[in-house]
Amino acid sequence: MFNLGGEELTRFLFAIVALLAAANILGYLAERLTIPRVIGEVAGGLLLGPTLMGYFFPDKFHWLFLGFPSESDLLGLMYQLGLIMLMYTSGLKFQHRFERKDAKIGIAIIAGSTIIPFLMGWLSTYLFNPAAFMGSANNEIALKIVIAISIAVTSIPVISKIFQDLGIMHSRFAKIVVGIAGIHDIILWVALAVASGIVSSNTGVNMAVILQSLGVTLGFLVVALFILPWILKRVTSKPANILFRASFLGYFLVLLLGLSDIAGYLNVDVMYGALMAGIATRITLPENLTRRVETSVVEISFSFFIPLYFAIVGLKLDLAKHFSLQYFLIYLLFATIVQTVVVYFTSRLIKEDRLTSLNLAAAMNARGGPGIVLSTVAFSLGIINQEFFAILVMLALVTSWMAGSWIRYVLKSGKRLMPGDENLIIRKPQEEAQFPSIKTRFK
Repeated sequence: MFNLGGEELTRFLFAIVALLAAANILGYLAERLTIPRVIGEVAGGLLLGPTLMGYFFPDKFHWLFLGFPSESDLLGLMYQLGLIMLMYTSGLKFQHRFERKDAKIGIAIIAGSTIIPFLMGWLSTYLFNPAAFMGSANNEIALKIVIAISIAVTSIPVISKIFQDLGIMHSRFAKIVVGIAGIHDIILWVALAVASGIVSSNTGVNMAVILQSLGVTLGFLVVALFILPWILKRVTSKPANILFRASFLGYFLVLLLGLSDIAGYLNVDVMYGALMAGIATRITLPENLTRRVETSVVEISFSFFIPLYFAIVGLKLDLAKHFSLQYFLIYLLFATIVQTVVVYFTSRLIKEDRLTSLNLAAAMNARGGPGIVLSTVAFSLGIINQEFFAILVMLALVTSWMAGSWIRYVLKSGKRLMPGDENLIIRKPQEEAQFPSIKTRFK
């Protein structure tokens, strides 16, 4: 009971070592080449997966990742844990306070970049046959919701990492974009949770099922954003709270897994619960304790769980057999044009200058982690098939690369990102200070 044979454990750990090494090495090399790290981490999975190793050396691929019956299940567990940690860390980056002068920009872009792209994505399904992307759940409503979300979604983790790497996280531009992305993605995750609820229902799709799913999702959102933080502020530091006294980090991990579990039981979606747990933690704690939680969680998550998750995403992709370059290019062009045009003209409507509007449009196009999460959740629920899964993952990667490249170009050309950042001082992470040389470390 609860046992894994020595040979099976050895084989599984070898697979983890290979995936983790490939993800971290290629992620590091990607950053050296000024490419978002997530692209390198997914590339690690592509290298070891059916796209490359599985195509040229199928026996070696099978031996490494399908060597015993439960190995795929164990890799699936690591994949899900990595996804849960990614959603939690995304929630911890949530910005719920805007400067008063920035509120107008935030509200306008949140409304514009959410509603119009979502509607454009939904309406686009009437111009082509979405059945070509249909998954095993065979649910057209859920598929249309996923397509609509994929056009509108923006990445909090990737755009934050781009700003940190460029040394501009303290800029007015970065604070506005991260704040917008947080609220923007909550709205879109409500839509994904509704799609999940529709698929999970065994009574068929009708207006009652849709309204019930929407009601449960919004109810869960209200509890997570308002009631749970109110409770946590009153019980967390109480002397009788033995769990908090026993383990500071363990207390919030219990909150993470517990809220994710409740979301799963409500058919809201486990990953939505993980996101809400991160946001509830962020809202509850003062800034110094939030940084303590984030530091503790981020170190293990971004060195182990999250790179492993993105590597397994690459492992699940089979670009050699299940990827249409033509469909991808059309979808990339459509998604990029829609989000760029909408954000640009929304910004112009509220009197922002042309360069600021273009910079905001570029940043909001980075689909990154949430784009990949959208594709993996939709694929696991059977909403989309493997071909569309590959298209959505590649869309998330390429748009993140494009956004980072544009912002880097603007900074290198000496132009400002937006008014208020004219005298911006670049504060790049001091890696040498954080990671001393081997010679120094072992003196």
